[in-house]
Amino acid sequence: MGSVRLFCSFLVFLSCLIAVYGQGTRIGFYSTTCPNAETIVQTTVASHFGSDPRVAPGLLRMHNHDCFVQGCDGSVLLSGPNSERTAGANVNLRGFEVIDDAKTQLEAACPGVVSCADILALAARDSVALTNGQSWQVPTGRRDGRVSLASNVNNLPSPSDSLAIQQRKFAAFRLNTRDLVALVGGHTIGTAACGFIMNRIFNSTGNTADPTMDQTFVPQLQRLCPQNGDGSARLDLDTGSGNTFDTSYFINLSRNRGILQSDHVLWTSPTTRPIVQEFMTSTSNFNVQFARSMVKMSNIGVKTGRNGEIRRVCSAVN
Repeated sequence: MGSVRLFCSFLVFLSCLIAVYGQGTRIGFYSTTCPNAETIVQTTVASHFGSDPRVAPGLLRMHNHDCFVQGCDGSVLLSGPNSERTAGANVNLRGFEVIDDAKTQLEAACPGVVSCADILALAARDSVALTNGQSWQVPTGRRDGRVSLASNVNNLPSPSDSLAIQQRKFAAFRLNTRDLVALVGGHTIGTAACGFIMNRIFNSTGNTADPTMDQTFVPQLQRLCPQNGDGSARLDLDTGSGNTFDTSYFINLSRNRGILQSDHVLWTSPTTRPIVQEFMTSTSNFNVQFARSMVKMSNIGVKTGRNGEIRRVCSAVN
């Protein structure tokens, strides 16, 4: 009975969030206009995931990068000179072919109905579920933006950000510190380029540069990312569990094994350490908070009603 009450309370909470942040999105937006929309996206993501599991963290990251630039309007999907995709922070985004595939199928089933922005939001949710995370209901009804400029990609969180900078960037979108820790916890799947950690694992003499890291872990990182090696080589953000959406990421933080500096500070800061401790000991708390925070984030600056458009292809405006 207690679990039923908790689940019902969670649904009420989500409904409140959608009312406050949704700006016109709602669960089941396509129930009459394209009733198989979510199934088509889910099946498409699962098919690509079966061939290449790396698309899961790629789609999650792409959705986050979309929302932090002009809101969740699919602008990151637009291609062309000086588009968001060409910005340095986005050049390694992956999963565009998954969104394009889903869009092709949806246009065949329901022409001109489902937005690319909604496809991306649904695909991010499905990616988490495919990697053993908890699914959630995604409010839909977003329309697609018509503007995509690399010069607008200036507020994305950076691997070197301090906690204060991360908090400021998240707060700009009404995301609090708890949202921050949960959403960064998405690093439980995915990888980072070696170039982002060189300054942490080597100093000018080739020794460890960051004494706050677990010193027994550093040699492993140095083997994966040698000092004069390929800076674009990649390593798991969640060592030992990089393909599974779980709480291992937070456990690694507690052992001073956070890969990025921006991850590491979540443990070293007294503001965020209690949240990390909570999530590392409760899979349920992490999953529930991650879903709540994703709902909030996925409704940042959405375009609805007569704003924006429904693109015929996701890489170009109509």
